[in-house]
Amino acid sequence: KDIKTADYSVYPRYEWTQGPCRADGSCPPGEQRLDGYEVSQTISVKVRDTNAAGALLSGVGSRGASEVSGLSFTIDDEDALRAEARSMAIEEAREKAEELAGELGVDLVRVVGFYEDSYGYPTPYAYGRGGVAMDMAANETKAVAPSLPAGENKINSNVNVTYEIR
Repeated sequence: KDIKTADYSVYPRYEWTQGPCRADGSCPPGEQRLDGYEVSQTISVKVRDTNAAGALLSGVGSRGASEVSGLSFTIDDEDALRAEARSMAIEEAREKAEELAGELGVDLVRVVGFYEDSYGYPTPYAYGRGGVAMDMAANETKAVAPSLPAGENKINSNVNVTYEIR
């Protein structure tokens, strides 16, 4: 379940040949000939142990990969974390509303409106001179696993809760 084909493409590869030119300087049209096919396969690999990610990346070139790109750090169960963030935001809104109601000398009756604004991850950034693929090519002879600082993914939930008061 952690290794899957994301794209598979086959493209014809042509060779262009030009015949010899005539004595009068005119040249016959060239000829396009099918030379073969080029196949491209993109495989998505999910690595659950971030400590092993560097070793995995340093070994893919020896297994036939010609390009490595699109490295990203994600969360397996994002929905559960979003629900937890929303619950925390609702609780914080309720506490603030109760505090404000106490200061105003009113009581909260019920919720009459709710709005949530959620957003997820920061934008990933390329690492090194030219991204992971170029760094791997430059360091291939060293056979050292790249260091991959994972950082953090932050999930925010902003809620607006409107209460009826008395």
